[in-house]
Amino acid sequence: MKFTASRTAITLWLIFILGCSAIITRSHFTADLSAFLPRSPTPAQQLLLEQIHDGLASRLILVGIKGADAPARARISKQMAQQLRQNSQFVSVNNGEPVTAEQDRAYWFNHRYLLSATVTPERFGVAGLHNAISDSIDLLASPAGLLVKSMLPHDPTGEMVELLTQFSNSRPPALRDGAWISHDGSRALLLIQTRASGADTDAQQLAMTQIEQAYQLAAGTKATTQLEMTGPGVFSVKSRNTIKAQVTLLSIISVGLIATLLLLVYRSPTALILGFMPVISGALAGIAAVSLGFGTVHGITLGFGTALIGEAVDYSIYLFVQSEQRQHELWIKRYWPTIRLGVLTSIAGFASLLFSGFPGLAQLGLYSIAGLITAAAVTRYVLPHLLPDNFHIHDVTAIGIKLSCLEQNAPKLRWLAAGMLLLALAIVAKNHDHIWDDKISSLSPVSQADIALDTQLRADSGAPDVRYLVVISETTQEAVLRSSEQVANVLQTQVERGELASFDSPSHYLPSTASQRTRQASLPTAEQLQENLTNAVLGLPIQANRLSPFLTDVASARTQPLLQLSDLRGTSMAMAVDALLIHHGSDWRALLPLTALPNTEINAAHIRAALHGLPNVILVDMTQESNQLYSSYLHEAILLSLGGLVAVIALLLIVFRSPARVLRILAPLAVAVITVTAGLTLLGHALTILHLIGLLLVVAIGSNYALFFDRNTNTPAIAPRTLASMFFANLTTVAGFGLLAFSDVSILQAMGMTVAPGVILALIYSAIFARTAHAEN
Repeated sequence: MKFTASRTAITLWLIFILGCSAIITRSHFTADLSAFLPRSPTPAQQLLLEQIHDGLASRLILVGIKGADAPARARISKQMAQQLRQNSQFVSVNNGEPVTAEQDRAYWFNHRYLLSATVTPERFGVAGLHNAISDSIDLLASPAGLLVKSMLPHDPTGEMVELLTQFSNSRPPALRDGAWISHDGSRALLLIQTRASGADTDAQQLAMTQIEQAYQLAAGTKATTQLEMTGPGVFSVKSRNTIKAQVTLLSIISVGLIATLLLLVYRSPTALILGFMPVISGALAGIAAVSLGFGTVHGITLGFGTALIGEAVDYSIYLFVQSEQRQHELWIKRYWPTIRLGVLTSIAGFASLLFSGFPGLAQLGLYSIAGLITAAAVTRYVLPHLLPDNFHIHDVTAIGIKLSCLEQNAPKLRWLAAGMLLLALAIVAKNHDHIWDDKISSLSPVSQADIALDTQLRADSGAPDVRYLVVISETTQEAVLRSSEQVANVLQTQVERGELASFDSPSHYLPSTASQRTRQASLPTAEQLQENLTNAVLGLPIQANRLSPFLTDVASARTQPLLQLSDLRGTSMAMAVDALLIHHGSDWRALLPLTALPNTEINAAHIRAALHGLPNVILVDMTQESNQLYSSYLHEAILLSLGGLVAVIALLLIVFRSPARVLRILAPLAVAVITVTAGLTLLGHALTILHLIGLLLVVAIGSNYALFFDRNTNTPAIAPRTLASMFFANLTTVAGFGLLAFSDVSILQAMGMTVAPGVILALIYSAIFARTAHAEN
């Protein structure tokens, strides 16, 4: 019967491991921050999510070429652009070359009477024509004289000049040797839009690879230049690679460190190998559970998996060290209930995260629960069956006896601990208003060097750095374009008042059908225009008969088809309209990005006041929105953590039915959490969501220590082997989490800096605040 139970347990475990492995091989891993954004966002948050996932800015890759001289950089830029334009992965590749200039000019010129906002009945009356033609003649003496002169017979009212002025609000980079250059002339610049969304990390990585290949082909094998890339997609790829490299490196070091430590303790390679079985099982179960539950696994969750090594290995340590020789049944009877209760308290704490509206937080909760349950279950139900008949480890009783001496004297430090607690409380109280970092940038794994490069290239290339957006929502394309025109009129007033430098609008490139019809209707008949023109040129240095092409063009414009979205195809404006005019489900949305004057901030209150009363129009501050989003995220996480604490208290009350006993168990954990919080504050670290998760882990891991130290005054003292097992478990946990403190990824570093000192303090405080056993014991 015993053999059958053993074989059944091992078989089920192997099937489970194979199943988890199969799921993981089909899992998708990501590293972008969208996993830490809410499932049910507000309209503004929804816009933020869409922009992060698929907005124009998210699909831009900014490229810089440094080194060599300007002609060499320009040559490489042109050759790269030529090759990349033939690649269907890229929607557009701009480096200043006039690739679409002819199409753009044709679009503006052929549709100037539908596009120009100055087309009114008055403009084509005698007085209007006289003034417009007079202005065009004045321009003949300006730097634009050659252009105006060539167009004058067809466009004496200057509609083309009006359009060129309107579209020249965005200043492109300067040209040198036929390619864009940075302000200081040290870089050639390219602005590349990928077809894939910025959230598709795999596609962004492929795009980066193709850009690098194009550069290497253009620069040659003896390149003296350097390729630089930045943008949201590049950040996602770099973050994923950084986290992956860090997790891999730290996992190897962590496993090596813990293995060395356990080998010194066990003096048995067999025990070492078997001791990692619960860890591996728990990690696989955690990743598989997250993959099944969420569809994707975030890199931070994998980092968390590295840390779990430090906790999950505790269970096998307890089994090996606490067991007398081959007396595993006795261990199960004496110690398993305590370990099981420790696992349950951890689950109660982490279960609250499952209710988070933020997938990233819920992932960590699910990973922890699945991983800990599996590790504990494998330790209890599988590991004893895997132990060979001659299994034994080095006797650590001597170490346990020394620890017993320390444990018996630990209560003498209660006054010192109380003083530490008061000091920590004072630090927390003094700094309570800035303990938490409520900016979402605190979660970003992007390095400061990459951020600085992005800022530099963005400023050089004039790429959109969208912070303020006016968002208009309607049910049809026509309605949203008409609203865009109304908003554009309001914003133009703000430009003239000096509140804004400029703004963009989809209606600039594609006016509403109503506006196009109104402008078309403003054009007089051929006979009327001929008569008006004859009178209008009186006194001007031009004859009416020289403007006969103008009569022909206006007559043609009166009946030409109205502009459609498809007419923009092949022009540089197609990309702009694609980004600014969004069809989402049954709704249409127009985005009007605002540009501030140099070295000034946009006064959002003034803009909102100007837009007040316009239906379905909102001004969104993307930076403020993202920070508010993270702030609510952090607030929710704190509430959920408190909910987890309540669940832990309820569980312990149900088990022990003694509030005083529950208080004794939780007191050392609370003191450890407060002390770590104060310590991080003193070191200048504002707490993030990952610090909070770390504090939860301190409670989860520390609860095992507190439960082992929990006893009545008439119960025996803790056995030396039990003390030794807690000591070794604590060392492995500190080794696992402590390594994270040296990570280059700030979010992993935060967890390491929180958990490593926290579990040490939890063990020490548990010993200090434990009730003293009878002397005879």
